[in-house]
Amino acid sequence: MMFSITRKSVLPGFGLTFGYTVFYLSLIVLIPLSALIFRTAGMTGAEFIETVTSPRVMASYRVTFGSALIAASVNAVFGTLLAWVLVRYRFPGRHIIDALVDLPFALPTAVIGIALATVYSANGWIGSLLEPWGLKVAYTPAGIVIAMIIISLPFVVRTLQPVIEDIETETEEAAVCLGANRWQTFRYVLLPTLFPSILTGFALAFARSVGEYGSVIFIAGNMPMVSEITSLLIITKLEQFNYSGATAIASVMLAASFVLLLTINLLQRWSRRYID
Repeated sequence: MMFSITRKSVLPGFGLTFGYTVFYLSLIVLIPLSALIFRTAGMTGAEFIETVTSPRVMASYRVTFGSALIAASVNAVFGTLLAWVLVRYRFPGRHIIDALVDLPFALPTAVIGIALATVYSANGWIGSLLEPWGLKVAYTPAGIVIAMIIISLPFVVRTLQPVIEDIETETEEAAVCLGANRWQTFRYVLLPTLFPSILTGFALAFARSVGEYGSVIFIAGNMPMVSEITSLLIITKLEQFNYSGATAIASVMLAASFVLLLTINLLQRWSRRYID
Protein backbone atom coordinates (compact mmCIF):
# COMPACT_ATOMS: atom_id res chain seq x y z
CA MET A 1 0.00 0.00 0.00
CA MET A 2 1.45 3.32 -1.06
CA PHE A 3 0.84 6.63 0.59
CA SER A 4 1.35 9.96 -1.09
CA ILE A 5 3.05 12.58 0.97
CA THR A 6 2.22 16.17 0.16
CA ARG A 7 4.08 19.11 1.58
CA LYS A 8 1.77 21.83 2.77
CA SER A 9 2.90 25.40 2.40
CA VAL A 10 3.14 27.52 5.50
CA LEU A 11 1.28 30.26 3.67
CA PRO A 12 -2.06 29.09 2.24
CA GLY A 13 -3.47 30.04 -1.15
CA PHE A 14 -0.43 29.22 -3.27
CA GLY A 15 -2.46 28.04 -6.25
CA LEU A 16 -4.61 31.17 -6.35
CA THR A 17 -1.74 33.61 -5.82
CA PHE A 18 0.51 31.81 -8.31
CA GLY A 19 -2.27 31.84 -10.93
CA TYR A 20 -2.86 35.54 -10.38
CA THR A 21 0.89 36.22 -10.65
CA VAL A 22 1.15 34.39 -13.97
CA PHE A 23 -1.97 36.12 -15.29
CA TYR A 24 -0.75 39.55 -14.21
CA LEU A 25 2.71 39.08 -15.72
CA SER A 26 1.21 37.73 -18.93
CA LEU A 27 -1.16 40.66 -19.25
CA ILE A 28 1.36 43.38 -18.40
CA VAL A 29 4.64 41.96 -19.73
CA LEU A 30 4.47 38.79 -21.80
CA ILE A 31 1.60 39.67 -24.16
CA PRO A 32 3.02 43.09 -25.19
CA LEU A 33 6.48 41.59 -25.66
CA SER A 34 5.02 38.72 -27.67
CA ALA A 35 3.23 41.20 -29.92
CA LEU A 36 6.56 42.95 -30.50
CA ILE A 37 8.27 39.68 -31.41
CA PHE A 38 5.43 38.53 -33.70
CA ARG A 39 5.42 41.87 -35.50
CA THR A 40 9.16 41.63 -36.04
CA ALA A 41 8.83 38.02 -37.21
CA GLY A 42 6.82 39.28 -40.19
CA MET A 43 10.02 40.73 -41.67
CA THR A 44 12.43 38.66 -43.70
CA GLY A 45 15.89 38.04 -42.32
CA ALA A 46 17.45 40.36 -44.88
CA GLU A 47 15.00 43.16 -44.08
CA PHE A 48 15.60 42.77 -40.36
CA ILE A 49 19.39 42.86 -40.70
CA GLU A 50 19.23 45.83 -43.05
CA THR A 51 16.95 47.73 -40.66
CA VAL A 52 18.87 47.15 -37.45
CA THR A 53 22.31 47.69 -39.01
CA SER A 54 21.66 50.81 -41.07
CA PRO A 55 24.20 53.60 -40.48
CA ARG A 56 21.75 55.80 -38.58
CA VAL A 57 20.68 52.95 -36.31
CA MET A 58 24.25 51.86 -35.65
CA ALA A 59 25.13 55.46 -34.76
CA SER A 60 22.24 55.51 -32.27
CA TYR A 61 23.56 52.28 -30.70
CA ARG A 62 26.99 53.86 -30.28
CA VAL A 63 25.53 56.99 -28.70
CA THR A 64 23.20 55.08 -26.38
CA PHE A 65 25.50 52.32 -25.18
CA GLY A 66 28.64 54.48 -25.23
CA SER A 67 27.05 57.23 -23.15
CA ALA A 68 25.55 54.66 -20.77
CA LEU A 69 28.96 53.04 -20.32
CA ILE A 70 30.61 56.37 -19.50
CA ALA A 71 27.81 57.38 -17.12
CA ALA A 72 27.89 54.04 -15.30
CA SER A 73 31.68 54.19 -14.99
CA VAL A 74 31.56 57.70 -13.51
CA ASN A 75 28.87 56.64 -11.04
CA ALA A 76 30.82 53.52 -10.08
CA VAL A 77 33.60 55.81 -8.81
CA PHE A 78 31.82 58.86 -7.46
CA GLY A 79 28.73 56.94 -6.36
CA THR A 80 30.98 54.77 -4.22
CA LEU A 81 32.56 57.88 -2.68
CA LEU A 82 29.16 59.41 -2.02
CA ALA A 83 27.85 56.23 -0.41
CA TRP A 84 30.97 56.03 1.77
CA VAL A 85 30.62 59.64 2.95
CA LEU A 86 26.91 59.24 3.73
CA VAL A 87 27.50 56.10 5.78
CA ARG A 88 30.79 56.81 7.56
CA TYR A 89 30.64 60.53 8.34
CA ARG A 90 28.27 62.72 10.34
CA PHE A 91 27.94 66.32 9.20
CA PRO A 92 25.26 69.01 8.98
CA GLY A 93 22.90 68.42 6.08
CA ARG A 94 23.78 64.74 5.68
CA HIS A 95 20.13 63.66 5.73
CA ILE A 96 19.27 66.30 3.12
CA ILE A 97 21.99 65.02 0.80
CA ASP A 98 20.87 61.45 1.43
CA ALA A 99 17.32 62.42 0.45
CA LEU A 100 18.53 64.27 -2.66
CA VAL A 101 20.10 61.03 -3.90
CA ASP A 102 16.59 59.65 -4.42
CA LEU A 103 15.37 62.79 -6.20
CA PRO A 104 15.77 61.25 -9.71
CA PHE A 105 13.34 58.53 -8.58
CA ALA A 106 10.70 61.09 -7.61
CA LEU A 107 11.05 63.67 -10.38
CA PRO A 108 9.63 63.07 -13.86
CA THR A 109 12.59 62.52 -16.16
CA ALA A 110 11.31 65.25 -18.48
CA VAL A 111 11.70 67.76 -15.63
CA ILE A 112 15.32 66.68 -15.18
CA GLY A 113 15.96 67.07 -18.89
CA ILE A 114 14.42 70.53 -19.06
CA ALA A 115 16.36 71.64 -15.97
CA LEU A 116 19.64 70.37 -17.43
CA ALA A 117 18.99 72.01 -20.79
CA THR A 118 18.28 75.30 -19.02
CA VAL A 119 21.34 75.17 -16.76
CA TYR A 120 23.82 73.96 -19.39
CA SER A 121 22.62 76.07 -22.32
CA ALA A 122 24.79 78.91 -23.57
CA ASN A 123 22.81 81.36 -21.43
CA GLY A 124 22.44 79.05 -18.43
CA TRP A 125 24.15 79.29 -15.06
CA ILE A 126 26.78 76.68 -15.86
CA GLY A 127 26.73 76.88 -19.65
CA SER A 128 27.57 80.60 -19.59
CA LEU A 129 30.69 79.79 -17.56
CA LEU A 130 31.77 77.02 -19.93
CA GLU A 131 31.06 78.97 -23.12
CA PRO A 132 34.20 81.20 -22.95
CA TRP A 133 36.30 78.03 -22.74
CA GLY A 134 34.71 76.61 -25.86
CA LEU A 135 32.97 73.87 -23.90
CA LYS A 136 29.42 73.07 -24.95
CA VAL A 137 27.30 70.58 -23.01
CA ALA A 138 23.70 71.20 -23.95
CA TYR A 139 22.59 69.63 -27.25
CA THR A 140 25.72 67.49 -27.50
CA PRO A 141 26.61 63.90 -26.53
CA ALA A 142 28.15 65.32 -23.35
CA GLY A 143 24.69 66.41 -22.27
CA ILE A 144 23.45 62.85 -22.76
CA VAL A 145 26.16 61.55 -20.44
CA ILE A 146 25.32 64.10 -17.73
CA ALA A 147 21.63 63.25 -17.90
CA MET A 148 22.40 59.54 -17.61
CA ILE A 149 24.75 60.15 -14.69
CA ILE A 150 22.01 61.93 -12.76
CA ILE A 151 19.25 59.41 -13.35
CA SER A 152 21.44 56.36 -12.64
CA LEU A 153 23.36 57.65 -9.59
CA PRO A 154 20.85 56.35 -7.00
CA PHE A 155 21.30 52.77 -8.19
CA VAL A 156 24.98 52.78 -7.28
CA VAL A 157 24.60 54.63 -3.99
CA ARG A 158 21.69 52.54 -2.71
CA THR A 159 23.41 49.31 -3.71
CA LEU A 160 26.58 50.17 -1.81
CA GLN A 161 25.19 51.77 1.34
CA PRO A 162 24.05 48.52 3.06
CA VAL A 163 27.37 46.87 2.27
CA ILE A 164 29.38 49.76 3.71
CA GLU A 165 27.20 49.76 6.83
CA ASP A 166 28.05 46.08 7.39
CA ILE A 167 31.81 46.68 7.26
CA GLU A 168 33.12 46.85 10.79
CA THR A 169 35.46 49.75 11.53
CA GLU A 170 37.49 47.37 13.66
CA THR A 171 38.65 45.68 10.47
CA GLU A 172 40.20 48.89 9.21
CA GLU A 173 41.68 49.65 12.63
CA ALA A 174 43.28 46.20 12.70
CA ALA A 175 44.83 46.81 9.27
CA VAL A 176 46.27 50.12 10.47
CA CYS A 177 47.65 48.48 13.62
CA LEU A 178 49.40 45.93 11.42
CA GLY A 179 51.16 48.74 9.56
CA ALA A 180 48.95 49.22 6.52
CA ASN A 181 48.62 52.74 5.13
CA ARG A 182 45.36 54.19 3.81
CA TRP A 183 45.85 52.93 0.26
CA GLN A 184 46.77 49.43 1.42
CA THR A 185 43.76 49.35 3.75
CA PHE A 186 41.49 50.30 0.88
CA ARG A 187 43.17 48.00 -1.65
CA TYR A 188 43.43 44.84 0.43
CA VAL A 189 40.69 45.22 3.07
CA LEU A 190 37.83 47.36 1.75
CA LEU A 191 37.91 46.89 -2.02
CA PRO A 192 37.51 43.07 -2.02
CA THR A 193 34.34 43.49 0.04
CA LEU A 194 32.97 46.42 -1.94
CA PHE A 195 33.89 45.26 -5.44
CA PRO A 196 30.95 42.85 -6.01
CA SER A 197 28.46 45.56 -5.00
CA ILE A 198 30.27 48.17 -7.07
CA LEU A 199 29.99 45.84 -10.06
CA THR A 200 26.29 45.27 -9.40
CA GLY A 201 25.66 49.01 -9.05
CA PHE A 202 27.57 49.62 -12.26
CA ALA A 203 25.40 47.09 -14.11
CA LEU A 204 22.19 48.59 -12.70
CA ALA A 205 23.29 52.12 -13.64
CA PHE A 206 24.24 50.96 -17.13
CA ALA A 207 20.90 49.23 -17.66
CA ARG A 208 18.97 52.27 -16.39
CA SER A 209 20.94 54.61 -18.64
CA VAL A 210 20.39 52.48 -21.75
CA GLY A 211 16.64 52.69 -21.28
CA GLU A 212 16.50 56.41 -20.45
CA TYR A 213 14.43 58.65 -22.73
CA GLY A 214 12.69 61.56 -21.03
CA SER A 215 15.65 63.42 -19.58
CA VAL A 216 17.91 62.79 -22.60
CA ILE A 217 15.80 64.13 -25.45
CA PHE A 218 15.65 67.62 -23.95
CA ILE A 219 19.41 68.05 -23.67
CA ALA A 220 20.73 65.79 -26.45
CA GLY A 221 19.98 67.96 -29.46
CA ASN A 222 18.71 64.80 -31.18
CA MET A 223 20.88 65.18 -34.26
CA PRO A 224 20.95 62.00 -36.40
CA MET A 225 24.37 60.31 -36.46
CA VAL A 226 25.57 62.65 -33.67
CA SER A 227 23.35 62.80 -30.59
CA GLU A 228 20.32 60.64 -31.40
CA ILE A 229 19.60 57.84 -28.93
CA THR A 230 17.97 54.57 -29.99
CA SER A 231 14.76 55.19 -28.04
CA LEU A 232 14.19 58.44 -29.92
CA LEU A 233 14.86 56.69 -33.23
CA ILE A 234 12.14 54.16 -32.41
CA ILE A 235 9.69 56.99 -31.69
CA THR A 236 10.69 58.68 -34.95
CA LYS A 237 9.95 55.55 -36.97
CA LEU A 238 6.58 55.17 -35.26
CA GLU A 239 5.71 58.76 -36.16
CA GLN A 240 6.64 57.92 -39.75
CA PHE A 241 4.31 54.87 -39.59
CA ASN A 242 7.28 52.58 -40.12
CA TYR A 243 6.05 50.06 -37.57
CA SER A 244 8.19 47.20 -38.84
CA GLY A 245 11.36 49.26 -38.52
CA ALA A 246 10.39 50.45 -35.05
CA THR A 247 9.64 46.93 -33.80
CA ALA A 248 12.87 45.58 -35.33
CA ILE A 249 14.99 48.14 -33.48
CA ALA A 250 12.92 47.65 -30.35
CA SER A 251 13.52 43.90 -30.48
CA VAL A 252 17.29 44.52 -30.51
CA MET A 253 16.96 46.74 -27.43
CA LEU A 254 14.74 44.08 -25.85
CA ALA A 255 17.42 41.45 -26.40
CA ALA A 256 20.03 43.80 -24.93
CA SER A 257 17.78 44.39 -21.90
CA PHE A 258 17.43 40.64 -21.30
CA VAL A 259 21.21 40.25 -21.44
CA LEU A 260 21.64 43.11 -18.97
CA LEU A 261 19.04 41.66 -16.59
CA LEU A 262 20.68 38.26 -16.75
CA THR A 263 24.06 39.85 -16.06
CA ILE A 264 22.68 41.78 -13.08
CA ASN A 265 21.08 38.65 -11.60
CA LEU A 266 24.31 36.69 -12.00
CA LEU A 267 26.29 39.52 -10.41
CA GLN A 268 23.91 39.74 -7.47
CA ARG A 269 24.06 35.97 -6.94
CA TRP A 270 27.85 36.05 -7.15
CA SER A 271 28.09 38.99 -4.75
CA ARG A 272 25.90 37.25 -2.16
CA ARG A 273 27.98 34.09 -2.45
CA TYR A 274 31.19 36.15 -2.28
CA ILE A 275 30.10 38.01 0.84
CA ASP A 276 28.85 34.85 2.53
